[in-house]
Amino acid sequence: MRIIDHHIVGLSGGGAGRTGDVFDPNTGLVQAQVTLGTQATLDTAVAAALKAQPGWAATNPQRRARVMAEFKRLVDLNIDELAELLSSEHGKVIADSKGDIQRGLEVIEFCCGIPHVMKGEYTQGAGPGIDVYSMRQPLGIGAGITPFNFPAMIPLWMSGVAIATGNAFILKPSERDPSVPVRLAQLFAEAGLPEGILQVVHGDKEMVDAILDHPEIAAVSFVGSSDIAHYVYRRGVAAGKRVQAMGGAKNHGIVMPDADLDQVVADLSGAAFGSAGERCMALPVVVPVGEKTAIALREKLLPAIAKLRIGTSTDKDADYGPVVNAAHRARVEGWIQKGVDEGAELVVDGRGFALQGHEKGFFIGPSLFDHVTTAMESYKEEIFGPVLQIVRADDFEHALRLPSEHQYGNGVAIFTRNGHAAREFAARVNVGMVGINVPIPVPVAYHTFGGWKRSAFGDTNQHGMEGVKFWTKVKTVTQRWPDGGVDDGGNAFVIPTMG
Repeated sequence: MRIIDHHIVGLSGGGAGRTGDVFDPNTGLVQAQVTLGTQATLDTAVAAALKAQPGWAATNPQRRARVMAEFKRLVDLNIDELAELLSSEHGKVIADSKGDIQRGLEVIEFCCGIPHVMKGEYTQGAGPGIDVYSMRQPLGIGAGITPFNFPAMIPLWMSGVAIATGNAFILKPSERDPSVPVRLAQLFAEAGLPEGILQVVHGDKEMVDAILDHPEIAAVSFVGSSDIAHYVYRRGVAAGKRVQAMGGAKNHGIVMPDADLDQVVADLSGAAFGSAGERCMALPVVVPVGEKTAIALREKLLPAIAKLRIGTSTDKDADYGPVVNAAHRARVEGWIQKGVDEGAELVVDGRGFALQGHEKGFFIGPSLFDHVTTAMESYKEEIFGPVLQIVRADDFEHALRLPSEHQYGNGVAIFTRNGHAAREFAARVNVGMVGINVPIPVPVAYHTFGGWKRSAFGDTNQHGMEGVKFWTKVKTVTQRWPDGGVDDGGNAFVIPTMG
């Protein structure tokens, strides 16, 4: 049995502690064991980070950027291997795994410009003979706790910016698919990153709590469910840390009467069912505006859903593969039954799907609900599976209220040909990321990612300049160089001004 161990300086082997099963979602069989760390494991990683970080922080930002550029080159060279490894543990199809890696690399590309974005501000002559300037400096040691659904992208979003700005970084990936984060750490080392700057620890809640409580870890970035995100935020802040904690989502797609329905259906097919719906930026709720739009949309959706191909992660013709494990499949199927019990119309039922030759795999067919209402728990909560819900809206204002009043505020999309409607919607909707005729509005790497309401806890978003701000602290210097004369000290006890 393959053992997936930590990537920690000074740790030889994972010891005889607890382990967790890593499944192949395509077969339902255990393919590896991951070592689950303890407080002592984390202490070893922190000790190595403390030793390495001052030298890395003192390395000029251009040299740090060169490590980022070399790392990107190595990932590009090894992307096929990485994608196959990712798919074998997560279940998403190979093309989707490559997209997962590529979106992470786009943040690494942004980090190659870190010498520019780390520049401070300077004011000459702020007062008589006085100049004022600021500088951005790293926090010290940061940590990231990442989810199973993007085992390459989200670790790279966090670690790239944290490391490029001069921090050491400790990553705790999901124990469900831990191999790719370890392989990425190995490639960082090959790229020239000093030992101790990026380390990977594995574990469950015991490791999460150890990270949140460790006095030497200055900041924690988290992505996961909202309940756990709130827990991470509260516990981390109570321990004096800077925390950004991204939670769940229930993204809506508003379909105006003038929308191109053929394009909407094509977009929904990928946004609702791609990656088996295991995306925080999936589009699981579609809101047609007006009864005529709802009837026409449903009519076009049915044949499109019927054509979806579910296959193994290595099937090049598959639209999506299995979910990550049996427990998650049972959870999704439980939400489908909940929707039925609540009175929604189950138009397409994906439960009980079995792939020939892979009957023990964790597969779920696509499901479609209609006549879903805002009172239903299945609407209020995140299903995180290949399930699309239709919530009908009477008019534009009704459609605008639905995502605005939902407990989650991660992403939203509007499909329309009307520029005024799109502009009005984008300005007024109470959601953090908006797509206009874009079904999955994940911002490009040099902008920033983050939701509102219960989709995010903390004041700073992921990557872009928000990420740089999160992983650094500002120091402001006010300097004066006397010309050699002696100040008589007459104003020494008066608050200094720049007049």
